[in-house]
Amino acid sequence: MPRSTASTVAAPPAASARLLALDPALRNTGWAVLEKNGRDLRALAWGVISNPPKLLHSGCLVAIREQLSDVIRVHQPAVCAIETTIFVQSYKTAIVLGTARAACLIAAAEHGLPIYEYAPREVKQAAVGRGAAQKDQVAFMIRSMLRLRETPPADAADALAVGIAHFQNAEAATVLQRESRRV
Repeated sequence: MPRSTASTVAAPPAASARLLALDPALRNTGWAVLEKNGRDLRALAWGVISNPPKLLHSGCLVAIREQLSDVIRVHQPAVCAIETTIFVQSYKTAIVLGTARAACLIAAAEHGLPIYEYAPREVKQAAVGRGAAQKDQVAFMIRSMLRLRETPPADAADALAVGIAHFQNAEAATVLQRESRRV
């Protein structure tokens, strides 16, 4: 049976931009909901959708889509940011990651969210300052940047970093450049 671990922080009363950020994987999909109000950036909720090793790939994909749909219904984000698939291991790994990414994209698209994508190196650069950072470095910096009381699990921290990359890009890029990232 799939399980989801999550943390939630009380949301401020008024929001200017609420984002669902995703770090897709078949067994451990990281997700986060961030909100930016002026210069204030807050992590409202984050978690990991964990699928057990014995669950068939098709079951994992359904669990990812269903649990992300629940997150979207609860937190009402206006936009989605997702990490692109990396091709460093093998074509089989890339295909599996691609299917997990597709489950995430379907969940966001079903709710009408505009979707933007960011490369893993760009996400790490936004969080740590260099594109080759390790997962524990990303988690540590995310905790510090967002003033969290606890260090999020690695996959959730990666999702939070995707959100930070999106907001940094939104501030630095023109609308035309941002649209080129839209899925």
